[in-house]
Amino acid sequence: MRKILFASFSFLAIAGLVSACQKVENSKLSECISEEGASRKSMIALERFREQPNLDNFFKKSNAYAVFPVVVKGGIGIGGARGGGEVFQNCKAIGSTTMTQISVGFQLGGQAFSQIIFFKNQRDTDRFTQGNFEFGASASAALIKEGVATEASYSDGIGVLTLSKGGLMYEASIGGQKFSFAPYEK
Repeated sequence: MRKILFASFSFLAIAGLVSACQKVENSKLSECISEEGASRKSMIALERFREQPNLDNFFKKSNAYAVFPVVVKGGIGIGGARGGGEVFQNCKAIGSTTMTQISVGFQLGGQAFSQIIFFKNQRDTDRFTQGNFEFGASASAALIKEGVATEASYSDGIGVLTLSKGGLMYEASIGGQKFSFAPYEK
């Protein structure tokens, strides 16, 4: 009887310890993100962006942000890109978003990247979440390379940054990005 009781107690203690270790490991991922409604891919991508020290002020001062964990881009003359993500406000996932890009010009290859869009104030967030938000051909994103300090600023209330995931793309083209938004049920 003592052995069974000891074995049961040991099993519960080990299970509790494993659970506690997992919570500590995951706590860094959910630093500001409510896990309710947030996908694991978004949380991992956000962790990669949070590792960039030059983005601290963006995370602290922005009204909201949209994260696209994986955007896939390719082209031969005519190109396109597409990716899905989530929008976060007040540390909670408030909806899903999709980015579509069409480009024309000299381009060859394919690549994958993560993208984050920061919204400076509520008006900028509202412009995005009301539906058909677009970046014209003149808008550009600052590419963040690991280990390189990058200065990024808001343009018209929007800050766009990308992290390369891989691939090779030669490009001299013109295009634009279009976004859609669908709010999560409350």
